[in-house]
Amino acid sequence: MKDNNNKGATRVLVVDDEQDIREGSQRIIKRMGCDVSTASRGDTALEILEKEHFGIMLLDLKMPGIDGMEVLRQVKEKYPEILVIIITGFATVETAIEAMKQGAYDFIPKPFEPDHLRIVVGRARERMRLRWEAEAMAKDRERTLTYLHTEKSRIRTIVESLPYGVMVTDSQGRVGLMNPAFLHHFGLPEDAGLGDFIGKYVRDEGFCKLVQDISAGKYAESDSIPGYEMELPDGKFLMARGKPVTGEDGSCLGAAVNIADITGLKELDRVKSEFVAKVSHELRSPLSTIHEQLAMVIKDMVEDSSREDREDHYILSRAKEKTQGMISLIGDLLDLSRIEAGVAFQQAKSISIEDMLKNIADFMQARAKGKKQDLEFEPPSSPLPLFTADPVALESIFGNLVSNAVNYTPEGGSIRVKAECDGENIYVRVEDSGFGIAEKNLEKIFERFYREKNDNTRFITGTGLGLPIVKNLTEELGGSVAVKSQTGKGSCFTVRLPVQKPQE
Repeated sequence: MKDNNNKGATRVLVVDDEQDIREGSQRIIKRMGCDVSTASRGDTALEILEKEHFGIMLLDLKMPGIDGMEVLRQVKEKYPEILVIIITGFATVETAIEAMKQGAYDFIPKPFEPDHLRIVVGRARERMRLRWEAEAMAKDRERTLTYLHTEKSRIRTIVESLPYGVMVTDSQGRVGLMNPAFLHHFGLPEDAGLGDFIGKYVRDEGFCKLVQDISAGKYAESDSIPGYEMELPDGKFLMARGKPVTGEDGSCLGAAVNIADITGLKELDRVKSEFVAKVSHELRSPLSTIHEQLAMVIKDMVEDSSREDREDHYILSRAKEKTQGMISLIGDLLDLSRIEAGVAFQQAKSISIEDMLKNIADFMQARAKGKKQDLEFEPPSSPLPLFTADPVALESIFGNLVSNAVNYTPEGGSIRVKAECDGENIYVRVEDSGFGIAEKNLEKIFERFYREKNDNTRFITGTGLGLPIVKNLTEELGGSVAVKSQTGKGSCFTVRLPVQKPQE
């Protein structure tokens, strides 16, 4: 391709018999810095390709004359370097899938939004960028890490003495260095050769894929690289974390991966979870009995104006309140144990988040009115997509947030529960005009047992586990939770849940 040396621009050919599609796509893609040409027929497109070079082609399957599948076949035969993105209507999705099998890079269904088109074309441009970088690195092999094993240096001595396993690969995923700790973790011989792909040394597909992705530059511009936990046949648990190795020009030369043995931590975590669960089970029954008996005593007490009876009633009420707090704490501990054990979601169902939020708001109205608060659920401007999850988990997320808003908002305050969807994510916001959270404490509120204590909140009972449960459950569902707050003006908690695809 002639434009390989100019990575700031990409030439795109849009082939579609619908004029609106051609012109609309041309406008959108031009704004991405691309040079765009169009064709209304397949034979016209093939004639253009004989005279000009393109990196990306958007190709409609249903056209007069030569159909899209035949154009795709000829393009992949004559110009295999072109990335073909199929444009298809709903009725031809199966044909689009068949086109993918025949070599198409991606497909986009009609009608499509501008953002969707930008994302698909952007992915193709990124694919081309990585291809260019790989070709450039192949021409300069002496800059790769393949020959690290021949370098006798102070750095190599330090690496070999580290207690953590260390492995270095080149941009293709070939191993250039393994220290003794790495060999020991995976039971490899000391004289294990170098230069082969990672899959020859480690038989774990997930680990190999992570290393290949980092080596190929997938995370070259990212500060968030996922770790990978693996369990070996002998019961050992290892945690792998990697970073791309970059050259002076910023190109990715390979990956540096370190391996830590976390078997002891896993065992400690298991023992801790079992201890918490066992103690919680043992305490819940007697505490529930005490709580019920206190309630009966208070109910049967005869109202008397004597100071002694009033003091007894107050003491018993405080004892009942504290007992209820301990029961809530035990319930939250058991919830956390179930989340950590991976059994938090047992009965997944299709749920209307809008209906659930309305029901939670209605249920909490009694508590809100008791504090003369204005609690209102504001329906979304358009219906939210159904979300598949365990209803108990979702109720726990939203119920905790609304309950906190009621608890930490003074009398006469207001609470608003809102929900919206932008097509990719569902956003649920719980806003209140409460006491607010000091900025220095915002990072702490999702820690277990943490509760902000001041003159406004010291008489509010709680376990300090509600927000950690919200955070863990939300992340298990693939989402996130964020908070904005200002002391004396209130808080806004936002839960983001990804819109699920049909197969999810």
